[in-house]
Formats: sequence, C-alpha cells, structure tokens
Amino acid sequence: MAQPKIGYLISLNEMLEEDPSVPQIPVFRGLNFIGRNSVSVPEKRLSRKHLTLTASPNGSANLVVEGTNPVVINSGNIRKKLYSRENGSISSGDVIELIPGHYFFKYVTLSGSDDGREAGEGDALGRKRLRQTSEANVSERNSKILELEKKGRVEASNLMSGNAGSSLSKRDSNEEAIGHFCVSDDKLPLTFRLLSVRGLPQWANTFCVSIKDVIQGNILFAVLSNYMVDIDWLLAACPLLAKIPQVLVVHGEGDGTLDHMKRNKPASWVLHKPPLPISFGTHHSKAMLLVYPQGVRIIIHTANLIYVDWNNKSQGLWMQDFPWKERNKPSKGCAFENDLIDYLTALKWPEFSLNLPTLGSFTINSSFFKKFDYRDAEVRLIASVPGYHTGVNLKKWGHMKLRDVLQECTFDPEFQKSPLVYQFSSLGSLDEKWMAELASSMSSGLSEDKTPLGPGEPLIIWPTVEDVRCSLEGYAAGNAIPSPLKNVEKAFLKKYWAKWKASHTGRCRAMPHIKTFARYNGQKLAWFLLTSANLSKAAWGALQRNNSQLMIRSYELGVLFLPFKRCSSGFSCTTTGNTAQVNCESSKNSIPQKAELVTLNWQRSTNTVSSYDEVIKLPVPYELPPQPYSSEDVPWSWDRRYNKKDVYGQVWPRHVQLYSNQDS
Repeated sequence: MAQPKIGYLISLNEMLEEDPSVPQIPVFRGLNFIGRNSVSVPEKRLSRKHLTLTASPNGSANLVVEGTNPVVINSGNIRKKLYSRENGSISSGDVIELIPGHYFFKYVTLSGSDDGREAGEGDALGRKRLRQTSEANVSERNSKILELEKKGRVEASNLMSGNAGSSLSKRDSNEEAIGHFCVSDDKLPLTFRLLSVRGLPQWANTFCVSIKDVIQGNILFAVLSNYMVDIDWLLAACPLLAKIPQVLVVHGEGDGTLDHMKRNKPASWVLHKPPLPISFGTHHSKAMLLVYPQGVRIIIHTANLIYVDWNNKSQGLWMQDFPWKERNKPSKGCAFENDLIDYLTALKWPEFSLNLPTLGSFTINSSFFKKFDYRDAEVRLIASVPGYHTGVNLKKWGHMKLRDVLQECTFDPEFQKSPLVYQFSSLGSLDEKWMAELASSMSSGLSEDKTPLGPGEPLIIWPTVEDVRCSLEGYAAGNAIPSPLKNVEKAFLKKYWAKWKASHTGRCRAMPHIKTFARYNGQKLAWFLLTSANLSKAAWGALQRNNSQLMIRSYELGVLFLPFKRCSSGFSCTTTGNTAQVNCESSKNSIPQKAELVTLNWQRSTNTVSSYDEVIKLPVPYELPPQPYSSEDVPWSWDRRYNKKDVYGQVWPRHVQLYSNQDS
C-alpha cells in the first residue's frame, strides 16, 4: 500500500506569494527525495537528489541536505542555513530555500494526515478542508473589511495584511507593527511610505509602494530627478514613462552610462546634468514632478532609478498632489512653493516649450511650477545646492536651512535635550568639530515656554559587517553602503555607532538605502526628515569664514515632518471627483493644527488625555531608541576584504551588477 500524503511543498515567488504556475510537490509519509527533477528546472546548482525529507505521521519532517549546495530553512523569524550532510527539522508553514535566495517552497501539511485513509482519499479531503478553511477566512475577513470601510476605520488594514487562515492576534505585537499601518488617501501627505521589498513576508509589505504605484494616470509632463538612472530597467518597470509626451531627466550620471542613456532614451526625453561648481559634488536628489490635467504630483524619495533600489533595499517615499491655481485669482505663494521654486531654479535646466492638451502652450522652466497651489503642503522642503552661500543665502540650504526652520517651531517640553538619530547609507570624512556643528542645527527649536530645546546627543544607525553578510543580497548589499575604512574607523565615531534593527517592519535583512534624521523621545518624534542626504559635509554643508559662509558640494532634497497639520483637501491628480477640495476652501489661510508624530511602535496611554488634534504615525523602519554596538560589532566599510562567506556563499569584494546593461 502506498504511503499516505502528509502534505505539499508549495512554490512561492520572491514576494513569498504562492506561484500557481509551478506544480505542488507532494510529501508522503516516510522518505521523500527532492531535487532538480521534482522541481522541474534545469538549474545545475540543484542536485537530482538535492535533499531528503522524512515526514512523520504528525506532519513534522526531518530534512537532510544531500547535494553540494546549501539549503535554507525559514521558521518564524529564524533563518537557518544548512550545508551538505547537515540536517534540520521543519513543520507546517516553514519555508525552504532550495538555493539560498532562490526556489522558495512552503511546507503545508494536510489536515487529517494521520487518520489512516488511503493516500488519494486523505489527499482529497485535506485539500478540501484547506480550501474550505481558506475560503471561510477570506470571506469573513472581506466582510469585516467592508464593514470597517463603511465606518471609515483604518483598522481594516490589520485584516488586509494577514494571510488567509492566519490568526489576527499575531498582528497585535510590535514585532509586526507595519502590518497595522494604513492611512486614508486624504491623510497620505502627512506621512511617508516604505518601498516594497522582494523576499519579505506579506505583512512586511503592508501599505508599501512600487514605482508603478506612484507613476500612474494621465501624465502630461514629468521631471525625474535622480543620481543613478538605469534607463533599460526603468522603461521595463514602468512602461507608462515611454508614453508621456515629454520627460525631463535631471541626473548625476556620466561617462558610459550617460552615453547609453542618450542612445536608448525615447525621443521625447530631455537629459540634463546640473552644474557642479565645486569638485567632488554630485546631483544626488531623488524626486519626481508629474504634471496632470488636474494638477501636479510631487514625490520625494530615496531610491536610485535602478532595480536593486526599488526591490531589495529599505527605502522611503513621500508624495502629495496639488491643484492648478485659478488663473483669474492669483494667490500668494507659501513656504513650500518658495523653497521648491528656489531649488528648481538652481538646477538650471534648459527651458523649452510644451503644448499641454486642453491647457495650452507653456514655457517649461522653474517658474512654470508656480502655477500650482501648494498651500495645503504638509511638509517643508530641506534642500542642498552646491556653492558658497553667504548673506541671505546662508540659511537657504543644507543644515542651516534645517536650523532656520526648526528655530521657528515650538515643541513639547519632553523633547528638551532629547536624543537625535542619524541614519543613512554613506559616511563622509567627518571630524568632531563638524559633528558638533550639525548637531547644533538639529538641536534647534523652542520649548512651549520659549526656551531652547537644548543640545541632543546623536547616535548613528549603521549596518555591521554581519548585517550586510546575512542580508537579502549578501555582500552585494554593501556596494550601496559605500564608505571606506578611513572614514569608518575614526576613533571618535565609536561612541555614535548603533545597530540597524528593523524587526517591526520586517527589514532587518533589507539593508538601508533610506536616509533619515530625527529627534525623538521614546516612540515620539519632535520632527523627522526623509532625505537623499547622507552624513557628509558635501551633502549638508560646512560653515566657513567664522560661520559667515556655508560650503556645499552636492544637490540634495528632503521633506521635513513637523508636529502640525493643515486641513488637507484630499486632492488627487489620479482620482476623479475631488469633492473634498471644496469643503476645505475656508481653511486655506487657517493656522496649522497641533499634531503628534509617533513611530509605528507607539501605543496610546489609557491614563492620559491627548491635547493633540491628530496623531500621525510615521513608518520609521528601524527601532527607537537605537541599540548601541556591542564590543563584537564591526561597522561595515566597503574597501575591506571579508572572507567569511555570505548567504550566497560569496566573499567580498565581488562584482555587483547595478544596471541592466552593465557595459553602459
């Protein structure tokens, strides 16, 4: 008699979602051989007898690696790598990587596997029960979602983030806090979102975005600002870009990559590299300006326009849509508009004429973007522009701009002398004098009694060598953390190092390319900056000439979240019927309301009454307060040799392909 089926190995894609195109592999009681033939792929790294599974009647199974290449078992939050002849145990729900990072299979046991039925009968009944359970849970979950949506309650996102058949109580802990994160469309500009990461569990990508989620709709004209641009990947990932009548690409590329872009760009694209008047500077800003018949969408983010940045790394993105100004009712500008126009003017792109359907002919220069109404902007822009800035321009850019904006703000007394956090992906050549200069700017602001908040002690969140080695990309991730040993090993930096820990967003192994700076107290934030700027003098500027001049080398752009909110109209360029805009007209000149900025791990105290008009949750990807390095932790530097193999069996240095056409 044939042994009864115990369960299946179900193929998953890189997003750990079931891949119905790949047949399930049945697992029988007793010994099972899994290899190249059963997976039906010609992959030579998979042996014909790659591993054996010995399944017991209760559904648990013992795994032995028979082939020469390692296998990975993912059980809960534990990822265990097994080498040839090593063994481990699995249970229902565990995920096996037949090759680390590739060929994901989830082990699912059949209900009633130990009831003594014939294999076919048990198999059919098991599948029926699984299907019925799944359908019942999906039906129940969808009903609850619809009910909550009718009530306008955000808690629906908690249900949407769970897998069918899983217990919602699992989402109650801070370990998976991003699974609770969801805001309504009209509140989106108050916060930011993380980019989706391949290879993470579904809950970790709750309310996260891809490039197609933001570049959408009837776009008449687009400005794409970035440092690196892989034109082949970009057009494949977002085909809509090739259909936009005119696209201006403001970039930082050079040499062969720029030549490749010129040869392969659509005819309607204009390429522009802004002037760099001071050596060793770059155009590093990452933004998109998308013009629609209804208005303009402003997007500030942290990802280069390359595959790995939009798929493999921890990244952040903010966006807000703004309507056209009424032509016959000229309105005054606002701080957001002034900062935006000043920055766009500094880019010095060659102006050109463009006929926008139903709207007319326009000259496309920085002044064109004065035609939109930014009075509902929920953030402030903090930009850097290369040059030697003096006089009225001293506080216009870099850390002096941040200082100037913060000095105008009033914060809760709890942030007096509260700590700072710097998190970024490239470390410049620093000294203690400049670190004190930057901390002075970031410690600016007044308490409610008009006394200065006082200096805050910063910590630097920076991946360790082990973080990079064990990351989703292995050592390859270190290529995007480009800091040499001479910058990292400076003795005075040791007191600043803190660990990259991101369990609550599922991103411990998704190395950070996001750049953030903040002042915090526990899980509360005085302010939070999402930016392209790394920790360097080139990005933030350095004071010179007895503090009368600020020298900046690079272009940078970021958005500053402050503890205030406006009556946002919920205006959208891609949704029809923006009726909420009418309801908000009376608030155009209203004073911003008081708001409380908090992390995803913040929990409301039941014993206190809030004086805030709104609590705004920001998906800060790492844990606060940061955990300082231990004596065993070594900060990553990319110009050292690492012989301990990573999760793919590789050592460092190694070649890393960042562009679809590596010859460019």
